[in-house]
Amino acid sequence: MMSERLFGMVRMGVLGTSVLAVGCDAAPGDSALGPASDPLPVQAQRQERPGLRVGSVAPNFQLRDLSGTPIALSDYRGKVVLINFWATWCGPCRVEMPGMEQLYREFDRKGFEILAVSTDQQGAAVTRPFRDEIGLTFPILHDSDFRVGVAYGARTLPMTFLVDRHGIITHRIFGARDWQSPEGRQLIRTLMQAP
Repeated sequence: MMSERLFGMVRMGVLGTSVLAVGCDAAPGDSALGPASDPLPVQAQRQERPGLRVGSVAPNFQLRDLSGTPIALSDYRGKVVLINFWATWCGPCRVEMPGMEQLYREFDRKGFEILAVSTDQQGAAVTRPFRDEIGLTFPILHDSDFRVGVAYGARTLPMTFLVDRHGIITHRIFGARDWQSPEGRQLIRTLMQAP
């Protein structure tokens, strides 16, 4: 519930490096001792947790973008897709976005896409000014009733799923990341080069 926003910080290894990851607890019923506060090892994105598992087919969804156009995950089959669940009120989400934008500009649209799924209840009224302020160019989709977030088991924000060109979830990543790090860029590059 929005009134139950909790902030958690964990030290975790990400893609072979150690970073401070911060997440906002957005799931109704989660406590301060929930997923955002337990320490995760380097293999965090591959651990068994509630929600979708690595190796599962990413559930298709259709949400509207800032202009009201319906966008479906299936529209991007054949591409590597980074699905990021976030909200404008989530500090770590805001910190992560510029790195995601740099990643989006670095990789070719023929093989890579970012879908930023906002959970803001106010929709475009808050995401449009945020997009304009930061200068984001990747699609921002609205999941204000958190229907897609629940289907994906996105219990904390930000939460990212990497989906390969065959529609399979390859990584489930809890908390904010530096997507401009050499490890982050190499991860996307490796997924794009996979058959």
